[in-house]
Order: sequence, then C-alpha cells, then structure tokens
Amino acid sequence: MNLLYSGKVRDIYDAGDDRLLMVTSDRISAFDVVLDQPIPHKGRVLTALTEFWLGQMADIVPNHLVSVDGASMLVRKAEMLPIECIVRGFLSGSAWKEYTEKGTVHGMPLPAGLRQSEQLPDPIFTPSTKAAIGDHDENISFDQAVALVGAEVAAEAGAISLRVYERAAARAAAAGIIIADTKFELGWIDGKLALCDEVLTPDSSRFWEASAWEPGTTPASFDKQPVRDWLESTGWDKTPPAPALPPEVVEATSERYVAAYERLTGLPFFPDGGDRSPAAVAG
Repeated sequence: MNLLYSGKVRDIYDAGDDRLLMVTSDRISAFDVVLDQPIPHKGRVLTALTEFWLGQMADIVPNHLVSVDGASMLVRKAEMLPIECIVRGFLSGSAWKEYTEKGTVHGMPLPAGLRQSEQLPDPIFTPSTKAAIGDHDENISFDQAVALVGAEVAAEAGAISLRVYERAAARAAAAGIIIADTKFELGWIDGKLALCDEVLTPDSSRFWEASAWEPGTTPASFDKQPVRDWLESTGWDKTPPAPALPPEVVEATSERYVAAYERLTGLPFFPDGGDRSPAAVAG
C-alpha cells in the first residue's frame, strides 16, 4: 500500500477501492516531540476505544469504519470538514485561558466567576481550524465556522457533536470518569455527515478521574500524564531529543491507557482484539 501520511502517532495508507488503512502505533509524543520509547498497547487501546464508541453512536451518526485488525482500522474515505468539532463540558485548557482573559470561550460570553475545571452550565460546541502539519489548531467562533462550512453544515456538525458527547459523558460518569472535553472529526460519506478518525480516546479527549475532580484545580489527565510529569521533573527544555523514559514511567502510562479502555467499555482488554465479540463491542 502507498503511505499517504505518517504523523506523530498514526500512519495512513491508500488501501484502494475508496478505502484507507489507518494504523495507530505505540509511539507517544509530549510537548510536540515524539519520544524514543513506545507505550505498549497504546495503539491497540486507541483503536479499540474508537471501535467501541463508533458502535455506541451508530444510531446518532454514521461512521467510516469497515473493519478492525489489532491497531489498524480499514475505513471508507470521506470528504472531511475543514474544522475540528470540539465539545467542552468543563472549563479547562485553552478555554480556561481565554475565559480568564476575556470572559469568553471561542468568543462566546460565559457567566462570571467560573473556576478552572468547573463544569459548564451546558456542554458547548467550540470548533477550531485544522492546522497545517507542524502548526497548532486555532480556536474559532461559531460564526467563523459558518464562514468555512456554511450555516446549515455548522449547525448539523454542532448538533451531532453535542449528542455524541452527551451520551459518552453519561457512560463515562457511570464509570467514574469525567470527559472534560473532546474533539471529533466529521466528513461526508454518501451525502451524510459521518463520524471519522479517532473517537473519544485519551488522546482526543481530556479524561479526568471523577473522584479527584475539584473546581479550582487541574485534575491529572487520564492518558500520558505520567510521561508529562516525569519530563517536567527532569528540567528538559522541550526541544528534541527528549530524555529516555524510565521503564516504570512507560509501564504506568500503558496501564492508564488500558484502564481507560476497560472502565469506559466495561470490557476486558485483549491486545490482539480477538476475544471481543461484535455484540459486546456494539453494547
């Protein structure tokens, strides 16, 4: 197969017949630098979680998935929207920074007096641009999204994203996990908006341990937080190459990814995926 794209974590190949093969590796990046040490099972977890969530959301929105094999997904090609579809249920990250400076999030006024990590009155749709390779996405207002995709498409994308987030957030809450925010990719397949790419994983979402959440603080993310914490402790200047990760940090990070899968799905994790029935995945 022809390699179309190789990113920090994922490689995409042309599989012919209007198909793509998306391979999610065990590579891990931190502070925009890819580390030398892979995280065991990370690629499989991201793929398996995406497969699970696509099944859970099939009655809300179609998707691009054809089949899954290990850490690889065979998917249909889609005409992707030129925006990232972000939903925020809690005030954190770049949204918190904008709020402290302007009292807004993606240009939308929010009530005064909110604290960092506080739950918003209602989840909000906050799109961003899709940056070129090496650049960062830019937060935009809904009106700016309309200028990019049109009013009808922007409204539909927002409605789909909010419905998917709300269902996922409810399931996660039952497992003691908060989905503070998440990013979706939508594209056109057969004339309908479809859910594509990675869905509701620790790499595309901000997962928090519900028992550790407290407004006014920054809960640890349920993903590669051990990697970030260890790198910060070394005094590394965040330019390549990164320091080699100790084995215990690699192991702790792998365990967090696997734990996220098992708690969110209620299923045991099998690295090869062979023991999971389609019925179990579909819920």
